[in-house]
Amino acid sequence: MAKLQVAIDLLTTKDALALVAKIAPYIDIIELGTPLIKQEGLAVVTAMKQAHPDKLVFADMKTMDAGELEADIAFKAGADLVTVLGAAGDATIIGAIKAAKAHGKGIVVDTIGVADRVKRAQEVTKLGAEFVELHAGLDEQWTAGYSIQVLIDEAASAGVPVSIAGGVNINNVAAVIKAGAIVAVAGAAIYGAEDPAAAAKALREAIDAV
Repeated sequence: MAKLQVAIDLLTTKDALALVAKIAPYIDIIELGTPLIKQEGLAVVTAMKQAHPDKLVFADMKTMDAGELEADIAFKAGADLVTVLGAAGDATIIGAIKAAKAHGKGIVVDTIGVADRVKRAQEVTKLGAEFVELHAGLDEQWTAGYSIQVLIDEAASAGVPVSIAGGVNINNVAAVIKAGAIVAVAGAAIYGAEDPAAAAKALREAIDAV
Protein backbone atom coordinates (compact mmCIF):
# COMPACT_ATOMS: atom_id res chain seq x y z
CA MET A 1 0.00 0.00 0.00
CA ALA A 2 1.27 3.46 -0.90
CA LYS A 3 2.61 5.62 1.90
CA LEU A 4 1.85 9.22 2.86
CA GLN A 5 4.87 11.36 3.66
CA VAL A 6 4.57 14.79 5.26
CA ALA A 7 7.28 17.26 4.27
CA ILE A 8 7.76 19.64 7.17
CA ASP A 9 9.15 23.00 6.12
CA LEU A 10 8.55 24.61 9.51
CA LEU A 11 11.60 26.06 11.22
CA THR A 12 11.54 24.92 14.84
CA THR A 13 11.61 21.53 16.51
CA LYS A 14 8.72 22.63 18.72
CA ASP A 15 6.48 23.46 15.77
CA ALA A 16 7.44 20.27 13.93
CA LEU A 17 6.65 18.10 16.95
CA ALA A 18 3.35 19.92 17.50
CA LEU A 19 2.33 19.34 13.89
CA VAL A 20 3.18 15.64 13.91
CA ALA A 21 1.34 15.13 17.18
CA LYS A 22 -1.83 16.17 15.32
CA ILE A 23 -1.33 14.18 12.12
CA ALA A 24 0.55 11.06 13.25
CA PRO A 25 -2.42 8.65 12.88
CA TYR A 26 -2.61 9.37 9.15
CA ILE A 27 1.01 9.49 7.98
CA ASP A 28 3.75 6.93 7.43
CA ILE A 29 6.88 9.01 6.85
CA ILE A 30 7.92 12.20 8.65
CA GLU A 31 10.19 14.31 6.48
CA LEU A 32 12.22 16.93 8.27
CA GLY A 33 12.90 19.54 5.61
CA THR A 34 16.31 20.89 4.70
CA PRO A 35 15.64 24.40 6.11
CA LEU A 36 14.46 22.83 9.39
CA ILE A 37 17.59 20.69 9.69
CA LYS A 38 19.81 23.66 8.84
CA GLN A 39 18.05 25.75 11.47
CA GLU A 40 17.86 23.19 14.26
CA GLY A 41 20.58 20.69 13.41
CA LEU A 42 20.18 16.94 13.49
CA ALA A 43 18.85 17.18 17.04
CA VAL A 44 15.43 17.64 15.40
CA VAL A 45 15.81 14.19 13.83
CA THR A 46 16.60 12.64 17.20
CA ALA A 47 13.71 14.42 18.89
CA MET A 48 11.23 13.33 16.21
CA LYS A 49 12.34 9.70 16.26
CA GLN A 50 12.09 9.61 20.06
CA ALA A 51 8.59 11.10 19.89
CA HIS A 52 7.41 8.79 17.08
CA PRO A 53 9.50 5.59 17.08
CA ASP A 54 6.83 3.80 15.03
CA LYS A 55 7.19 6.20 12.07
CA LEU A 56 9.88 6.43 9.42
CA VAL A 57 11.86 9.61 9.99
CA PHE A 58 13.21 11.10 6.78
CA ALA A 59 16.15 13.52 7.02
CA ASP A 60 16.12 15.68 3.91
CA MET A 61 19.87 16.31 3.87
CA LYS A 62 20.11 16.87 0.08
CA THR A 63 23.70 15.66 0.26
CA MET A 64 25.87 16.58 -2.74
CA ASP A 65 29.27 15.36 -1.52
CA ALA A 66 30.74 13.23 1.29
CA GLY A 67 27.82 10.85 0.87
CA GLU A 68 28.90 8.14 3.27
CA LEU A 69 29.92 10.57 6.00
CA GLU A 70 26.81 12.75 5.89
CA ALA A 71 24.46 9.78 5.68
CA ASP A 72 26.22 8.09 8.60
CA ILE A 73 25.80 11.21 10.73
CA ALA A 74 22.08 11.40 9.95
CA PHE A 75 21.46 7.70 10.57
CA LYS A 76 23.26 7.93 13.92
CA ALA A 77 20.92 10.79 14.81
CA GLY A 78 17.92 8.53 14.28
CA ALA A 79 16.98 8.92 10.62
CA ASP A 80 15.48 5.96 8.79
CA LEU A 81 15.77 7.57 5.36
CA VAL A 82 18.25 10.18 4.12
CA THR A 83 18.32 12.09 0.84
CA VAL A 84 21.20 12.43 -1.57
CA LEU A 85 20.81 14.64 -4.63
CA GLY A 86 20.50 12.86 -7.95
CA ALA A 87 22.74 15.56 -9.42
CA ALA A 88 25.59 14.24 -7.26
CA GLY A 89 28.13 11.88 -8.73
CA ASP A 90 27.60 8.14 -8.50
CA ALA A 91 30.45 7.87 -5.99
CA THR A 92 28.56 10.10 -3.56
CA ILE A 93 25.37 8.09 -3.92
CA ILE A 94 27.21 4.78 -3.59
CA GLY A 95 28.91 6.04 -0.43
CA ALA A 96 25.60 7.06 1.10
CA ILE A 97 24.07 3.69 0.25
CA LYS A 98 27.05 2.00 1.91
CA ALA A 99 26.26 3.90 5.12
CA ALA A 100 22.59 3.00 4.81
CA LYS A 101 23.39 -0.70 4.54
CA ALA A 102 25.64 -0.48 7.58
CA HIS A 103 22.73 0.92 9.60
CA GLY A 104 19.97 -1.18 8.02
CA LYS A 105 18.35 2.01 6.69
CA GLY A 106 17.67 3.56 3.28
CA ILE A 107 18.81 6.25 0.88
CA VAL A 108 16.31 8.25 -1.16
CA VAL A 109 17.71 9.99 -4.23
CA ASP A 110 16.14 13.42 -4.78
CA THR A 111 15.93 14.49 -8.43
CA ILE A 112 15.50 18.22 -7.80
CA GLY A 113 17.47 20.05 -10.47
CA VAL A 114 18.01 16.94 -12.61
CA ALA A 115 17.18 17.51 -16.28
CA ASP A 116 16.14 13.92 -17.08
CA ARG A 117 14.54 12.68 -13.88
CA VAL A 118 13.35 9.37 -15.33
CA LYS A 119 16.78 8.39 -16.66
CA ARG A 120 18.49 9.33 -13.39
CA ALA A 121 15.85 7.47 -11.38
CA GLN A 122 16.59 4.31 -13.31
CA GLU A 123 20.36 4.76 -12.90
CA VAL A 124 20.36 5.31 -9.15
CA THR A 125 17.89 2.51 -8.51
CA LYS A 126 20.50 0.16 -9.95
CA LEU A 127 22.99 1.61 -7.45
CA GLY A 128 20.71 0.59 -4.58
CA ALA A 129 18.51 3.58 -3.73
CA GLU A 130 15.50 2.71 -1.56
CA PHE A 131 13.35 4.81 -3.87
CA VAL A 132 13.70 7.95 -5.97
CA GLU A 133 11.91 11.20 -5.29
CA LEU A 134 10.61 12.84 -8.44
CA HIS A 135 10.79 16.33 -7.04
CA ALA A 136 9.91 19.80 -8.20
CA GLY A 137 11.21 22.18 -5.54
CA LEU A 138 9.36 25.18 -4.15
CA ASP A 139 11.08 27.59 -6.52
CA GLU A 140 10.11 25.46 -9.52
CA GLN A 141 6.53 25.14 -8.27
CA TRP A 142 6.25 28.91 -8.14
CA THR A 143 7.40 29.25 -11.75
CA ALA A 144 4.70 30.26 -14.24
CA GLY A 145 3.24 27.28 -16.04
CA TYR A 146 4.34 24.63 -13.54
CA SER A 147 2.14 21.54 -13.31
CA ILE A 148 2.54 18.46 -11.16
CA GLN A 149 1.30 16.48 -14.16
CA VAL A 150 4.90 16.42 -15.41
CA LEU A 151 5.94 14.41 -12.34
CA ILE A 152 2.88 12.17 -12.60
CA ASP A 153 3.74 11.34 -16.21
CA GLU A 154 7.35 10.65 -15.25
CA ALA A 155 6.27 8.30 -12.46
CA ALA A 156 4.16 6.35 -14.92
CA SER A 157 7.11 5.83 -17.25
CA ALA A 158 9.98 5.38 -14.76
CA GLY A 159 9.45 1.70 -14.04
CA VAL A 160 11.24 1.97 -10.68
CA PRO A 161 10.04 2.77 -7.13
CA VAL A 162 9.39 6.52 -6.88
CA SER A 163 7.77 9.13 -4.71
CA ILE A 164 6.29 12.37 -6.00
CA ALA A 165 6.93 15.72 -4.31
CA GLY A 166 5.93 18.96 -5.92
CA GLY A 167 2.49 20.18 -5.01
CA VAL A 168 0.68 17.00 -3.95
CA ASN A 169 -2.77 17.83 -2.61
CA ILE A 170 -6.25 16.34 -2.25
CA ASN A 171 -7.07 17.14 -5.88
CA ASN A 172 -4.19 15.20 -7.41
CA VAL A 173 -3.09 12.59 -4.88
CA ALA A 174 -5.17 9.82 -6.47
CA ALA A 175 -3.50 10.48 -9.83
CA VAL A 176 -0.10 10.39 -8.10
CA ILE A 177 -0.77 6.91 -6.74
CA LYS A 178 -2.39 5.64 -9.94
CA ALA A 179 0.78 6.66 -11.80
CA GLY A 180 2.69 4.16 -9.68
CA ALA A 181 4.23 6.30 -6.94
CA ILE A 182 4.83 4.27 -3.79
CA VAL A 183 4.94 7.44 -1.67
CA ALA A 184 2.96 10.67 -1.97
CA VAL A 185 4.77 13.62 -0.39
CA ALA A 186 2.53 16.41 0.87
CA GLY A 187 3.91 19.55 2.44
CA ALA A 188 1.89 22.75 2.47
CA ALA A 189 -1.29 20.76 1.79
CA ILE A 190 -0.92 19.49 5.36
CA TYR A 191 1.14 21.97 7.39
CA GLY A 192 -0.46 24.97 5.69
CA ALA A 193 -4.01 23.72 6.17
CA GLU A 194 -6.37 25.33 8.66
CA ASP A 195 -6.88 21.86 10.15
CA PRO A 196 -3.74 19.78 9.44
CA ALA A 197 -5.22 16.61 10.96
CA ALA A 198 -8.30 16.79 8.75
CA ALA A 199 -6.12 17.47 5.70
CA ALA A 200 -3.85 14.51 6.46
CA LYS A 201 -6.85 12.27 7.10
CA ALA A 202 -8.40 13.22 3.75
CA LEU A 203 -5.14 12.50 1.93
CA ARG A 204 -4.78 9.16 3.72
CA GLU A 205 -8.32 8.16 2.74
CA ALA A 206 -7.78 9.23 -0.87
CA ILE A 207 -4.59 7.16 -1.10
CA ASP A 208 -6.19 4.12 0.46
CA ALA A 209 -9.14 4.37 -1.92
CA VAL A 210 -6.96 3.98 -5.01
